Amino acid sequence: MAVYFECTTRTSMPKAELFDLARSIDAHKDSMARSREDAVAGVRTGLISLGEEVTWRAWHFGVPIRMTSRITQMEAPDSFVDEQVKGPFRRFRHVHEFGEDPEGTIMVDRIEFVAPFGPLGRVAEKLVLARYLRKLIEARNRHLTAAPQR
Repeated sequence: MAVYFECTTRTSMPKAELFDLARSIDAHKDSMARSREDAVAGVRTGLISLGEEVTWRAWHFGVPIRMTSRITQMEAPDSFVDEQVKGPFRRFRHVHEFGEDPEGTIMVDRIEFVAPFGPLGRVAEKLVLARYLRKLIEARNRHLTAAPQR
């Protein structure tokens, strides 16, 4: 069974600018410096677009992880979807949505994943992994919205 959660971020940044920042490989690397995340294959710098892939190498829970994601849907500047094509999850899908707000932009991240654990791992999936991923997304979003406008 999949685990699902959402993160909502509000900012005064214009929607199109935040859309591009959210698909920037460089901004992602900067936001994930604590986990030493780096793009090691595919699109390694600049903006990732529909049909393109990136392979990330990072350290999470003290373990080196590699994950390849592909942009499977994109409706600029309203949304894009990245999905794992190779990596540690049985399934990982991240929907990024951008809407206008009287004060700027609302960014909603919708994450759905199935970890590689069997039935005994469901508790770890929800209590540990979902909490960890939510904190990563929230930290990334704070970094993106605090970034100087480019």
